Amino acid sequence: MAMTGVLRPGHAQIRVLDLEEGINHYKNVLGLIETGRDKQGRVYFKAWDERDHNSVIIREADSAGIDFFAFKVADQATLDKLERDLQEYGLKTERIPAGELLETGERVRFGIPSGHQIELYWEKTDIGTPETYTNPPPWTDSAEHGIAPIRLDHCLLYGPDIEKVQEIFEKVLGFYLVEHVLMEDGKTNLAVWLSCSIKAHDIAFVRHPEPGKLHHVSFLLESWEKVLRAADIMSMNKVSIDIGPTRHGVTRGTTIYAFDPSGNRFETFCGGYQSYPDWKPVTWTWDEVGAGIFYHDRKLNEAFLSVVS
Repeated sequence: MAMTGVLRPGHAQIRVLDLEEGINHYKNVLGLIETGRDKQGRVYFKAWDERDHNSVIIREADSAGIDFFAFKVADQATLDKLERDLQEYGLKTERIPAGELLETGERVRFGIPSGHQIELYWEKTDIGTPETYTNPPPWTDSAEHGIAPIRLDHCLLYGPDIEKVQEIFEKVLGFYLVEHVLMEDGKTNLAVWLSCSIKAHDIAFVRHPEPGKLHHVSFLLESWEKVLRAADIMSMNKVSIDIGPTRHGVTRGTTIYAFDPSGNRFETFCGGYQSYPDWKPVTWTWDEVGAGIFYHDRKLNEAFLSVVS
């Protein structure tokens, strides 16, 4: 049972400029498993150790970016309650019918002040693998194809009014603040990392004047060695790398940031600590923000701050 009723990140729908290039990247370079295509032209993927039908959906569009990011909740009662709570808070919600996404039940979609669309749902077909539930091996053949992350882990979104966003996630959805970076005034948050679990973060936000921007979607690997292997695969496939391999001060994760062919940034990472909702949040001050983001370099990469989709 979830700590708050929100279980975990469930799926992200990402816009790509060329569908075939996108399919090749997510399927063969990143190493996700294609699980379906729909009449709208969307292509569905999951990571090899995920059990639900999809976690990443791509569609061709004129501009790159993210359409929505979704969280799976515990059950129908939780979905109904959270929708009422969102409405009582003053947010407009929309019910997306079951089946609009392949193998996915009814979804509740709502906009947040940063300009992003967030979804909640509770039903999605469990397709697992033939080895998932009875005498399973530690890994399957799919775990060796491409970078092969374990799961979709989190996303970082850029937009305005992140203090209002934080309040929605904490007061309505039951998330808690794990870490934050302060601006020069020592009071205003530049960035917040929020969790609905014992992970260091399930979603994060950075203050940015343009609404609705994607900084990155992140995928979990098992070890630092797997992160280094991911760097090799990226170079072998001429993937544009933003920064890494390196370590974050925030969350302590080891990481590589790179771009899909459409310019959507993605992260492959491992590590990070376990967190609990009764813990006091970790604070990074402005004078140490470089080490907070990139602990080894101890300085910020300008492209990392400014390039979003």
